[in-house]
Amino acid sequence: MKPVVIFGTGELAELAYFYFTHDSARTVVAFTVDARYAEAGRECRGLPLVPFEQLEQHYPPEKFDLFVAIGYTALNSARQQRCEAARGRGYTLASYVSTRATTWPDLRVGGNCMIMEGNVVQPFVTIGDGVIMFASSVVSHHAEIGDWCFLGSNVTVSGGVRIGERSFIGVNSALREHIAVGADCIIGAGALILGDTPAGTGWVEAGTQDSGIPSRRLRSLL
Repeated sequence: MKPVVIFGTGELAELAYFYFTHDSARTVVAFTVDARYAEAGRECRGLPLVPFEQLEQHYPPEKFDLFVAIGYTALNSARQQRCEAARGRGYTLASYVSTRATTWPDLRVGGNCMIMEGNVVQPFVTIGDGVIMFASSVVSHHAEIGDWCFLGSNVTVSGGVRIGERSFIGVNSALREHIAVGADCIIGAGALILGDTPAGTGWVEAGTQDSGIPSRRLRSLL
């Protein structure tokens, strides 16, 4: 595997550095950000920090891969845009799947994914490009997670669920089996989703402590 350059210097970038360094065959050799944030001589985690606009001069794509460590900024579209720009310049996007996650050999994972420890991913699951999964979620059989999605910790994705691209699934939320979450949706923390959600909508807890109460639609986002 080629060495990795990480785009970003925030908390997610630090996590990516830690995971790649301590739990993968990859070696992180540098960080990169937009030129306006890359002051001369600045480093990150003791490694060089180079302007993204000049990345090929220092770390050409035929020798180095890239991981874009941007979270759910602009409903995940900021990560998507940077990944697409990197691919357009010839870079392969590295992915990380924790050795402490439970997965099966048939798992299909796209580029620039990060699947952290404690996640359980059952057979017949497809995970698209640029998906970030924080710790201790369950993705059940035959589920599909679209490109550029972000899942918080302790999410339950039941069997056969389809999640549209760029959607955000909050901490402790649960999705019933065989439903479809539209693209660009926000599922709030603790939400219970029992039916399909239209694209570009936000959903929050129903505001009751009674179990089994579905969440309510907050508003349209598009």
